Amino acid sequence: MSGLSYRSLTFMFFIAFLLWSSNFETCNARRGKHWRQSRATSASLYKKKGKSGGSSSNHHNSGGSKSKSKSKSPSHKAPPNPTPKPKEEIPSSPPQKGNNAGHSTTFNVLNFGAKGDGSCDDTKAFQAAWASACKVQASMMIVPAEYEFLVGPISFSGPYCQANIVFQLDGTIIAPTNSNAWGKGLLQWLEFTKLRGITIQGNGTIDGRGSVWWQDSPYDDPVDDEIKLIVPLNSSVEKNPPIPVRGNLGRIMPSIKPTALRFYGSLNVTVTGITIQSSPQCHLKFDYCTGVLVHDISVSSPGDSPNTDGIHLQNSKDVLIHSTTLACGDDCVSIQTGCSNVYIHNVNCGPGHGITCVSNITVRDVVMHNTMNGVRIKTWQGGSGSVQGVRFSNIQLSEVQLPIVIDQYYCDKSKCSNQTSAVALSGINYERIRGTYTVKPVHFACSDSLPCMDVSLTAIELKPMQERYHMYDPFCWQTFGELRTPSVPPISCLQIGKPANNRIQSDHDFC
Repeated sequence: MSGLSYRSLTFMFFIAFLLWSSNFETCNARRGKHWRQSRATSASLYKKKGKSGGSSSNHHNSGGSKSKSKSKSPSHKAPPNPTPKPKEEIPSSPPQKGNNAGHSTTFNVLNFGAKGDGSCDDTKAFQAAWASACKVQASMMIVPAEYEFLVGPISFSGPYCQANIVFQLDGTIIAPTNSNAWGKGLLQWLEFTKLRGITIQGNGTIDGRGSVWWQDSPYDDPVDDEIKLIVPLNSSVEKNPPIPVRGNLGRIMPSIKPTALRFYGSLNVTVTGITIQSSPQCHLKFDYCTGVLVHDISVSSPGDSPNTDGIHLQNSKDVLIHSTTLACGDDCVSIQTGCSNVYIHNVNCGPGHGITCVSNITVRDVVMHNTMNGVRIKTWQGGSGSVQGVRFSNIQLSEVQLPIVIDQYYCDKSKCSNQTSAVALSGINYERIRGTYTVKPVHFACSDSLPCMDVSLTAIELKPMQERYHMYDPFCWQTFGELRTPSVPPISCLQIGKPANNRIQSDHDFC
């Protein structure tokens, strides 16, 4: 019985062991299947996420721990598909000197056939060099030193030229004296038109060789009206009839005389360093220009050369002229109709006719020697508009015939008819004008219909120097303003206050 019980018990344990083993393998098998399915599912999800570029940040934050979110996909800030890198673009900038994508930015007139011997005509070479320089931004046209270039009338013109061209003048440019080169007459010799950012610089010279023109002065040439105020002590005025001067081929030069250097319709013009001499008429002229800078130049022609203004401005604005020597036969600086914001300082003037203004002007720190006029405002009868806000300050004069002039009866012809309309003048200020005069210290001749008003004088000290002319006291006609300090000599003719009636004729016509 006991044996049976022992065998039965052993058999039962054996059966129980088999049953337990079977259940364990089944459980492991199920667990293994579940693990493989889980891995496959995770891999499938990862592949899907990779193809779709990752889920949004909202999906990253929905369920699960933060560590699992970071391990399952890259950060949402990364671009889904990196875009191809664009081709590198060369930034737009002015070409450097000597290199413009393999092309030169300097153009020497010698390389375009110029001889520079003073006798061969180099006009075409200058034209060719300019045509090449015109196409390149910030290019430089070179007129080299130690050469003398004979150049006829020429226009260096835009408006399709690139900006910021430099005309480097270190040699000498001379004008032809052959009358055939001028035809029936031209208004300019060297002209720069419709350019943006043009600079003429260097140590060179522009020589107009004007002596062949000056003696050939027709009777109807403009004359300075103030000459009538200057009477020699012997009461005689030398009048030599004009003698026609012939050019180098024996022909008479044209009656129309050219300006040596003219700028027209240009923006940001600079002239510096050069010398302009012996121009047939004006030396340097600006018409319809904006942003003009002239400094450290020299203008030279004889004091008796007719109508040879140093610098002439017309219809131009934002002009600065400084550190310049002007010696000529007419106005050192002449500012005509349509000019505004003109500032002149540190200028040596003389010989010449002084500085003439008809616009909003500041002139200061100027030295004048042996000139006809010092500071002058002149207008023609029959004009319209106004001149306002003109200031002359710290002007040093030496042997000047007429230091301070306002003339609203100006006439540059042999005869002018009287007219009632006139340009209105107001706000004219003279400060610290000192020196010596040889004819008359002050001459104010204002219009009967539109008297001058708000004319102020401060620290005026002008002493007479007897030379060869009759001398006169200060003269005022229809001039109103104030003497802010005692003057030498006393200017008692100035009327204090304002006139009974003074108006601007046109609200829209201003200089």
